[in-house]
Amino acid sequence: MLARFFKDESGATAIEYGLIAALVAVAIITALTLLGQNLSDMFDEVANTVGGATGS
Repeated sequence: MLARFFKDESGATAIEYGLIAALVAVAIITALTLLGQNLSDMFDEVANTVGGATGS
């Protein structure tokens, strides 16, 4: 029974998939955070340019 317990790898596989999913989630969150700041900066620049062109 103990030998069968040590040979069972289904729990290890589930943990590996969980770790991969967590790594992908961290990568997505990091990318969105960086992209969000860049988009915010770009929209601010466009707003300032349009505001300057219209005299506002």
